[in-house]
Amino acid sequence: MKCGTVAVVGRANAGKSTLINVLVGEKISIVSPKPQTTRDNVIGILNRQDYQVVFVDTPGVYASTTLLGSGMEKMGESVAKDVDLVLFVLDIHAGVNEKDLELLNRYIKKGYKIILALTKIDIMPKENIMESLVSFSNYTVEEIVPISARKGKNVKELINCILKNLPQGEKIYSDDVISDKSEKFMVGEIMREKILLKYDKEIPHGIAVVVNEFTQRETGVYYINLDIVCEKANHKAIIIGKGGKKLKEVVSFARADMEKFLGTRVFLETFVKVKEDWRNSKNLLTEFGYKKNI
Repeated sequence: MKCGTVAVVGRANAGKSTLINVLVGEKISIVSPKPQTTRDNVIGILNRQDYQVVFVDTPGVYASTTLLGSGMEKMGESVAKDVDLVLFVLDIHAGVNEKDLELLNRYIKKGYKIILALTKIDIMPKENIMESLVSFSNYTVEEIVPISARKGKNVKELINCILKNLPQGEKIYSDDVISDKSEKFMVGEIMREKILLKYDKEIPHGIAVVVNEFTQRETGVYYINLDIVCEKANHKAIIIGKGGKKLKEVVSFARADMEKFLGTRVFLETFVKVKEDWRNSKNLLTEFGYKKNI
């Protein structure tokens, strides 16, 4: 049977997490329109009777000025060393720039086996798609696949191309496993996703979510206590909002998604805390679960 690991890499906000969620058929990684939504390597597993594909969602490459950001950027290239295939995701709707090509060439020069996925083709003219295919025809990659994860266009073709380039082998994970991340990790990520979506450009990426307690009571209800950590006092005020209105809205938004994910009711308790410049503190990065990023 076909079995192997695939590192999903590319520039920030290229649509990597959305694509993995579609390929696996489950929500494995959180998504938002903001760069560097993904902060850690997240494994999503596509299981079928005759194959298993282990996708590794990596943080996108993005100009960074923090210790957290620089560590995230190193993770994609580190993961690529230990996989069977690299799926390089490129948002051609946003336009290809020199940094995109520089990053792609970096992977090519290191000799990785690469499939190039050109995403978001559902929102661009067909003639532009053809131009993109032609422009990448001279690059040393195994396959070039134009795709729309949102519309499901060419998803099967992409999976077939991936399988064609994976080795024969035994399954790495059992059939009932779809991710390497715990439910506790995922509820924290759901909370962070809703904050990114709710506050748009009001709040930068200087937010961490720390889950202090994650327990299921005898009634089946999950009790979740978490901290929303920001870097400035005025950010805390924005998160809470007048009379706590904004925080109540985002908590309600997150609780609904957590209940859908866990399949049962959730009692969610949240606190907003300020830790100045935490993204540049090794101690706080470790405390908040970002030790791998240092």
